[in-house]
Amino acid sequence: MRIIEDDLTGPEIGALLARHFASMFEHSPPESCHVLPIEGLRAPGISFWSIWDGDRLAGCGALKQLDPAHGEIKSMRTDDAYLKRGVGAALLTHIIAVARSRGYRRLSLETGTPVAFQPAQRLYARHGFVACPPFGDYVLDPYSMFMTLEL
Repeated sequence: MRIIEDDLTGPEIGALLARHFASMFEHSPPESCHVLPIEGLRAPGISFWSIWDGDRLAGCGALKQLDPAHGEIKSMRTDDAYLKRGVGAALLTHIIAVARSRGYRRLSLETGTPVAFQPAQRLYARHGFVACPPFGDYVLDPYSMFMTLEL
C-alpha cells in the first residue's frame, strides 16, 4: 500500500468521503457531526492523504493545524473492503509521524460515542490516544468523544 498527499479531485476520494459523511449523519444528529466538506479539507493548514492498494482507494485521513504545537486528525476513513487490514493503523502512523516532523507537541481528534465508532476509538487508543476534554472550538456533546496524544 502507498500513502500519497491527495488533492481531493479524484472521483474515488469523493465517493469515499460521501460514504464517510453519510455514515456520520446515520449515527449522530446533524449538530453533533463535525465533518469538513471537501472544500474545507482543501483549506490552508490542512494536509490530506489517501492510501492506495494498487489502483484501489483503501482509505483517507487529514491533519489540521490548530496552532504551531497542536494538530487535529480529521476525516479518517477506511473503505469497507479494507476494514481490519491495517489501513487505518498505517494512515494513523503516517499522520502521527508528520505531526512529529512539524514539531507538534500534541495531536487531538474528535470521534463519535455511538457503537459504530468503537472500532475507531480502539484504533486511536492502541496508538496511545487518551480521552480528553473538548479542544479548539468543540463543546461537550454526548455524541462526541475527544482524544489526544502527547507527542
